[in-house]
Amino acid sequence: MRIIFAGTPEFAATALQALLAAGHSVPLVLTQPDRPAGRGLKMLPSAVKQLAQQHGLAVYQPERLRDPASHEPIRALSLSEKTPVDVMVVAAYGLILPQAVLDMPRIGCLNIHASLLPRWRGAAPIQRAIEAGDQETGITIMRMDAGLDTGAMLLKQAVPIAPEDNAASLHDKLAALGAESIVAALARLDTLTPIAQPDEGATYAAKVAKAEAVLDWQHPAADLERKVRAFDPFPGASSVFKGTPLKIWRAVPVPGEGKPGEVLAVNGEGISVACGLGALSLTELQRPGSKRMSAADFLRGFPVVAGDCFGGD
Repeated sequence: MRIIFAGTPEFAATALQALLAAGHSVPLVLTQPDRPAGRGLKMLPSAVKQLAQQHGLAVYQPERLRDPASHEPIRALSLSEKTPVDVMVVAAYGLILPQAVLDMPRIGCLNIHASLLPRWRGAAPIQRAIEAGDQETGITIMRMDAGLDTGAMLLKQAVPIAPEDNAASLHDKLAALGAESIVAALARLDTLTPIAQPDEGATYAAKVAKAEAVLDWQHPAADLERKVRAFDPFPGASSVFKGTPLKIWRAVPVPGEGKPGEVLAVNGEGISVACGLGALSLTELQRPGSKRMSAADFLRGFPVVAGDCFGGD
């Protein structure tokens, strides 16, 4: 098929690579404008743009698609008399596609969404599935409509969420599954029956805010452990200890009881902190200006003793 591809991060780049490997033609790639990143705030292209340039594909980077004039490259390819595009494939693009754009390709627009819809519509389905304690998630290929991830479903594939999965590891699993799923869906498009999403079971995966990453020790240890995994690598779970903000990258629920935030025990395996229910053993931490390190390494340069307290300012 001839495909317009719209996507921005690594999740989308994995899908684009699979489409090219499957022999599809991609005359145009849409991706978000280059953004400043890193300590030097150097302007960097998206993962999708980098891949597109490696393959010599045309790249279009509109700031938004509200103005009809911004639709022209898509319209020109969709209405071409000689070689019109068949479909637009969208994966984590980050811009809203107006109805006029959705209607342009002959077959319409297909989205690769990283959840089993209608659960976790929205911007952060991977993080929210881990945070909620879901046992499985997956990929849904759907026909896009004007709603937020509300279109009819064409194909769904599930994957279990392992107890040790964080947002990074689950992202990689779903990126690979999404790439596999869109290639399979396009190959079987004539035989797939669109299924309307039920209203029952619909949930919204709001974008993760940095403020959410601060651990509230009043909560149960099991909830906080899931939050640690859900927010790894971004924005990273955090807590203040004696005025120093710390990142907490790995933690394990353990038996224990005390005032929420109180350090119950300290050893080379971890720092046990009382929670609203049970305790959390912090096994991988990071202080400002340092790298992630095991509890044993962290404690060599940052003393913590039983009776100390996490939380506060």
